[in-house]
Amino acid sequence: MHNDLMLRAPSTMALLCFDASARLGSFTRAAQELSLTQGAVSRQIIGLEARLGVALFFRERNSLALTPAGQAYLADVRPALLALERATANVMALKGQGGALNVSVGASLGNHWLIPRLPDFVRAHPEITLNLATRIGAADFAASRLDASIEFGGAERTGFTAMKVMNLVLRPYASSAWAKQNRSAFKLGQPAQAFIQHTTVSEAWSCWFEAAGVKLNGNSSAPRYDLMSMALNAAAAGLGAVLLPDFMVGDALASRKVLRLSARAWTSQRAYHLVYPTALTDHAPLRLFRLWLMAQVVVYERQ
Repeated sequence: MHNDLMLRAPSTMALLCFDASARLGSFTRAAQELSLTQGAVSRQIIGLEARLGVALFFRERNSLALTPAGQAYLADVRPALLALERATANVMALKGQGGALNVSVGASLGNHWLIPRLPDFVRAHPEITLNLATRIGAADFAASRLDASIEFGGAERTGFTAMKVMNLVLRPYASSAWAKQNRSAFKLGQPAQAFIQHTTVSEAWSCWFEAAGVKLNGNSSAPRYDLMSMALNAAAAGLGAVLLPDFMVGDALASRKVLRLSARAWTSQRAYHLVYPTALTDHAPLRLFRLWLMAQVVVYERQ
C-alpha cells in the first residue's frame, strides 16, 4: 500500500510547474521562471492531469485559467510547496540553524502587546529572524509569504491550524474631561453617539450595557474606527468613551490621558488565534515561536 501511494505521488517538478503556471497564467512564463522549455512545462502539466484524472486548466488560445478542480488542488498543494521553499532557503542560508519567520498580526495587538514582549524572544532565539506584517482581517496565505498570522476570530480553514492565544476582554475608558461631563448619562446608556465603536466588535457596547442591566439607547450614530489604537486616541481627545483591552491603555492611564469608567469587563465570544498552515506544524522557528507566545500569554493572564 505504501509503495503504491509513493508511485502515485506527483513529482516536485510537476507541482512546481503547476504552481508557476497558475500564478503566471501561462506555460511560457512558467517555463521562463523555472528555466525550462515551454514544451517541458506543458508535458509536466499533461502528465499531472493524467495522474489525477482531472483537467487542471482551461486552455484558450491566448489565456490559461484554473478549473474548479485546479483551484482546489492548488489550495491544497501550495502550503506544502511554500514549506519546501522555506526549508530549502533556511538550510542553505543557515545550515539548518534557525531561520526566518514571517508573522502577520493586527496593528493594535502587535504594537501594544506583542512588540513590547519581543526582546525576550530575540534574547532566547537569536538564530531566528522574526519579520512582522500587519493587516485587518484574515491573512491571505496564498498571496503572501506568511508562516503564521495572529488573528482575531481565526476561523477554521482547510489545511490550516488555528490555536487559541487569548480572549479579547474590554473595559470602558474615556478622558477625564469627558467623564466629568457625561458620567451620569454614561450610566444610563446615553449619549449613545459618544460611545466609540470598533468595527470588528461593533456589538461590544450593547453587550457591555446588557451585562450591566442597562439598555443602550440607540447606537447607530456612534463613530466607528477600524483600529483600536485610533479609538484610544479619539477617547483621549475627548471624543467619547471606548471599550478597550487593558494591554492597550497602560501608558494612557499613567499619563492621565484616559481613565477607566468601570471595572466591569465584557469578553467577546471570538478570540485571538495563531493561524498557520498545518504543513508547517513542525517548522522549527514556528514551533519555538508558538511555545514562547503561549508562555507570554500565561504570564500576562496571571498579572
